[in-house]
Amino acid sequence: MSTLLVIAKSPVAGRVKTRLTTRFTPQQAADLAAAALADTLDAVLATTAHRRVLVLDGRPGPWVPAGIEVAPQCAGGLDVRLAAAFALADGPALLIGMDTPQVTPGLLAAGLDFEEADARYGPADDGGFWALGLADPDPALLLGVPMSVAHTGEVQRRRLTGAGLAVRDLPGLCDVDTPADAQRVAAAAPWTRFAALHSDLCAVAR
Repeated sequence: MSTLLVIAKSPVAGRVKTRLTTRFTPQQAADLAAAALADTLDAVLATTAHRRVLVLDGRPGPWVPAGIEVAPQCAGGLDVRLAAAFALADGPALLIGMDTPQVTPGLLAAGLDFEEADARYGPADDGGFWALGLADPDPALLLGVPMSVAHTGEVQRRRLTGAGLAVRDLPGLCDVDTPADAQRVAAAAPWTRFAALHSDLCAVAR
């Protein structure tokens, strides 16, 4: 009973992608977040899984497509919220965020392939991780990992190997956090909603 988990915030101006506001308005940053989330959910829907769950901070809206369950995020730090997301799964699970609109169904399928692995780990360029897959989800594997720091990924991966898990890496991806990240991801994934909107916003700014 494989589960795809997407942890995300509702794309509300002033609450998401605030680091993008050095170049874009709060509403434009929220629109970029909405586009990134839509691209992510498209890839999730195109990937074979028994369940697809959006673990959401905020209110769902009409932007949640059919076929996606919605569960509220719990309170607490990010490690607690990620651990609680894995607790929603009844079997093998892959967790991703909303910051990688360039993700593809092929990458997600690889993240759910545990034939020769106990865990799948997708490093992010900022030192964190964009994906974490567990054949037998144990929320304790995330609790206490320092989040949103340069060594988050290193600590998380060491937690997995320290528990005796066979870890197989996924390709590294760039999270969209800053305007430079947004430019890089849009250029790398021109087929996405995110890239199209980014191009339009940049054209208006010029």
